[in-house]
Amino acid sequence: MKIIVTGADGFIGSHLTEELVKQGHKVKAFAYYNSFNSWGWLDVIPQEIIKEVEVFTGDVRDPNGVREAMKGMDEVFHLAALIAIPFSYHSPDTYVDTNIKGTLNVLQAARDLGTSRVLITSTSEVYGTAQYVPIDEKHPYQGQSPYSATKIGADRLAESFFCSFNMPITIVRPFNTYGPRQSARAVIPTIITQLLAGKEEIKLGSLAPTRDFNYVKDTVNGFIEIAKSDEAIGEEINIATQQEISIGQLAEELILQINPKAIIVCEEQRLRPEKSEVNRLLGSNEKIMRLTNWKPNYTIEQGLAETVEFFKNNLNQYKIDIYNI
Repeated sequence: MKIIVTGADGFIGSHLTEELVKQGHKVKAFAYYNSFNSWGWLDVIPQEIIKEVEVFTGDVRDPNGVREAMKGMDEVFHLAALIAIPFSYHSPDTYVDTNIKGTLNVLQAARDLGTSRVLITSTSEVYGTAQYVPIDEKHPYQGQSPYSATKIGADRLAESFFCSFNMPITIVRPFNTYGPRQSARAVIPTIITQLLAGKEEIKLGSLAPTRDFNYVKDTVNGFIEIAKSDEAIGEEINIATQQEISIGQLAEELILQINPKAIIVCEEQRLRPEKSEVNRLLGSNEKIMRLTNWKPNYTIEQGLAETVEFFKNNLNQYKIDIYNI
């Protein structure tokens, strides 16, 4: 297949691009244009992989560039988005432009070009704090942050294009993904980088919230298996392990592995506003396992071990002393 991945220069997108090439697909990577000619995390992919990738630099907010990039593609995996929740508190306009308008640009181009399959990336944050668990795809949406609100809007746009134009769209909804190449604004890299840097006071926000963590290779496999399933067209599908762990428990596990002398310090600037904090996320994976051949292959212990090893070798790429919102 000829597949384009938007947001290919990001965390999940770079892993997805790499795996699609390994599986023999012709891949075009849509990366964010910049004057440094940086391709983000694509720059660390092995040369034998990246040489098989056509890299297109542009901006998902630009409909002309998006349409040009998608010409001749069979499938589009749309991952490009702004995802940091704290940054969305003071720059919500950019989230509307990127997450909603960017998704609209992809949908319009796919409609005009007759793209045979469209995967739109959602997030478990659209559910907000669990009203029941495990959270299935019928759970109510709650816009507890500007970020989640824009992702709800993007999802509903995708739904409207499926209903209005009978387009082959699936909304893919990963729960919290972690692994090599993740930004330091996420909780697992935040903990690991501080520990590896020798910090004995690990600065975190709230420790009580629970999350359902997917290792990135399982998330990528979920995207690929969903794209293979005709039954998934027109559906919203969680990628979840159906297991949860609190942020505090997670931090204690990593402290035990890396530096048992370290202690956790709650830092006020890392706390979300009370009504904005999502206190519990535990996803149902019944639907994805029913409609596809996907299942999680990594335990949290295996995933964390691979993640720690990556950060040991790449710690110099992270600004550990700066809180990354």
